[in-house]
Amino acid sequence: MPERLKWLLVANFHDLTDHVQEEVYYGYYDFVYGSIYYIVKDHQISEDIIQESFLKMIHKMPLFDKENVMKAWIKVVSRNTTINYLRKSKKFRNHSDYDSVYMDVDPFDANEPSVEKTIEIKMMEESIQSYLRKLKPEYQLLMEYRWKQGMSYREIAERLNICEDVVKQRLYRTREGIKKMLFREWGCDHETIRSIRS
Repeated sequence: MPERLKWLLVANFHDLTDHVQEEVYYGYYDFVYGSIYYIVKDHQISEDIIQESFLKMIHKMPLFDKENVMKAWIKVVSRNTTINYLRKSKKFRNHSDYDSVYMDVDPFDANEPSVEKTIEIKMMEESIQSYLRKLKPEYQLLMEYRWKQGMSYREIAERLNICEDVVKQRLYRTREGIKKMLFREWGCDHETIRSIRS
């Protein structure tokens, strides 16, 4: 979370100077832009949603004593504002990119997920991509080989000249680490996590 947003832990937004209010806004902008843009794929629309969700946030924000609680609340506000925008927009009505979000889901399934679930999973997928970028290069390479290139454990072991059991162990640790980070950030269940493309 940007340092500028942390000022909201110790002060009411309306009590801050104009300069500091502006800094808080840009901290908020930096914090939520990527997730919102990932969903709507349009810079101007993303900025409109950010402005609307920021106004909601500063008018309804409760007092927080922990950064992670405030961070989670901010994400909920921005997510809900994005969902509301998609529901109202003709451009996005009846349009969801399920194929890029779900694994092994029939596009003609009668039980298609709700808009809320679709948005939540897209945002979680964005979080996973962020976690993957923070991994050590050798772990990123393992994930690339296994889930993007579809290589078997044996093929990966041969390519990297390491034992197959080592490949399995490292991939398992990486998956479990990502699940824990997702649970900490989103509080979601394992079925939801499993439905996201790694």
